[in-house]
Amino acid sequence: MTSAVQSSAGGATSLPSSASISDVASLAGVSQGTVSNVLNHPERVTDVTLDRVQRAIQMLNYVPNGPARSLAVGRTASFGLVLSDLSNSLFVEIASGAERAAEEAGLTLLLANSDGRLDRENTYVRLFAEGRVAGVMLTLNDESHYRAIARRGSPGGPLVLLNYAADPASFCSAHIRNDVGGSMAAEHLIETGRRRLAFIGGPSGLQPVTERRLGFHRALTDHGLAPVVEIDPVGVNRSDGWAVGLRLIDEVKAGRVDGIFAASDLLAAGIAQAFAANDVSVPSSVGIVGYDNNQAAWDSPIPITTIGQPGDELGYRGAQLLLREVAEPHAHRHEQIELEPTLIVRESTGAAGTRPGVR
Repeated sequence: MTSAVQSSAGGATSLPSSASISDVASLAGVSQGTVSNVLNHPERVTDVTLDRVQRAIQMLNYVPNGPARSLAVGRTASFGLVLSDLSNSLFVEIASGAERAAEEAGLTLLLANSDGRLDRENTYVRLFAEGRVAGVMLTLNDESHYRAIARRGSPGGPLVLLNYAADPASFCSAHIRNDVGGSMAAEHLIETGRRRLAFIGGPSGLQPVTERRLGFHRALTDHGLAPVVEIDPVGVNRSDGWAVGLRLIDEVKAGRVDGIFAASDLLAAGIAQAFAANDVSVPSSVGIVGYDNNQAAWDSPIPITTIGQPGDELGYRGAQLLLREVAEPHAHRHEQIELEPTLIVRESTGAAGTRPGVR
């Protein structure tokens, strides 16, 4: 909190405050939203509340976040986030990180779910812009959607893209190194003694899936291997994985496939369920690696090894990009942030080097 040191004249010189908006809200006995209103829209609170919050700000020597205080005149103290799929825990984590950044800045976060549809992405970005939010963040994965959005340009305020590597000449963006994740998945399967590997993921227009495939191929090439099977399902959901699993049963039982990298946990979970229903043993006959580290991986009857993504950090860093662009609209230069994935080993692959007959 606030502290002071004595000056040579006997007075007190305040040190920089480390107080946050939540500290102010706690001391004043109000919500963080009320503190935000005092800072940005004092006409919305009563005189008694205004006085209480202002006294708390003085006592704590609280200094409001710069970007929050430099919002353009006429814009609200909020920003929008359009998510691709709220049923996927990755996007829930992205929202959590973005909300944390908004709270620190004294802003509020507004959410919308596009279900990965371009028409809904366009509609929500437009509605947020019409609502005069400070800016908008949009999660993307489809390259055709990105091209359409790039042609349309900014909705009137800053637009930051998440989960997609955008052209820095056009947008700020933050994404996770999917190619690195694909390499991690292949390397892990190889380390556990598997050599006859399959890649399952599509459609090819999804940038994250394309990058995961590239990383997977790169790792196999480094080991002098090539995929024995590649399947591009219609989607990346559990039902798509079930259909792929049924197609692979004979390949696994014949020993032609002993390791599978699925481009999403939902695909991996569907494949594992199809195998379990048809007496295909995981991991002794075949190892499975998914991607995302969402509920489908840890709640599966066979917990699935997966590539984890720092969704919370992605949302937080993306919101910081947006806040910087809000604070410096004329001097701003677009940035691209890259984050690293992690390997999370579970029962679907077993421990490295423990499979029977592995040398």
